[in-house]
Amino acid sequence: MAAPLPQLELDRQFCFPLYAAARAVTRQYADLLAAEQLTYPQYLCLLALWEADAPMTVGEVGARLRLDSGTLTPVLKRLEAAGVVARHRDPDDERRVLVQVTEAGWALRERVADVPMRLVERAELAPEDALALRALLDKLLAVLPD
Repeated sequence: MAAPLPQLELDRQFCFPLYAAARAVTRQYADLLAAEQLTYPQYLCLLALWEADAPMTVGEVGARLRLDSGTLTPVLKRLEAAGVVARHRDPDDERRVLVQVTEAGWALRERVADVPMRLVERAELAPEDALALRALLDKLLAVLPD
């Protein structure tokens, strides 16, 4: 039998609960967004666009979400097909695609405004614990490369 290596025990890893929690949170978002027929990646794209309140290039959306354009483009196409965003070529640079929220997309924003708080409630986290967790995750993301 191999010598014990306690550092490799699953219960000692911080990566595992982070991975499992991310999956669980994503499932909860899927449930909360189902009534609006939104996926979690679509919701994230809309969050970035709503926050900008101006057209963004696909590259800017990708940078904000830490996603490459190959992953992002199909999500944006589905949002466009749903009528909540519009995509068009940048008149100043035809190589760039601009994405902006439509009126229907702004109306959707109002309908999902309670989703973040509902998720925190489902997670049974006190608001200050949710903020502390967010701060730790931001710290982790700041030092780890994409």
